[in-house]
Amino acid sequence: MPTQDEIYEKVAETLVDALGLDDDEVTPEATLVGDLGAESIDFLDIVFRLEKTFDLKIPRGELFPENLTAGDPELVQEGVVTDKGISMLKEKLPFADVEKFASDPKVENIGDLFTVQMVVNYLGQKLAG
Repeated sequence: MPTQDEIYEKVAETLVDALGLDDDEVTPEATLVGDLGAESIDFLDIVFRLEKTFDLKIPRGELFPENLTAGDPELVQEGVVTDKGISMLKEKLPFADVEKFASDPKVENIGDLFTVQMVVNYLGQKLAG
């Protein structure tokens, strides 16, 4: 099984290729959308490339779930993710830094969960079985 550093290197290389970035733009803290400019169509390409690189299957919506809160009033109130919503995010995204997001849980910040490190964490868990 590859080390976290080896996983990171392959993820960084994948993102550089998929998004047309320079090597130095990809850091563990970089958000895929805000910092690296990924768009929804890019997520499909990234998943495909990661599957090929790591020789594994990533079920649709597992790494990049869609409509996480989907306007559910129990999960979001007045543009802020509720405690129940935070719990749901922790359940759906155990590999993301939900605690950091919980310090400012505005819906507009939800994209900040999708960092390079989150992808590395996901793959580490997936490869560990």
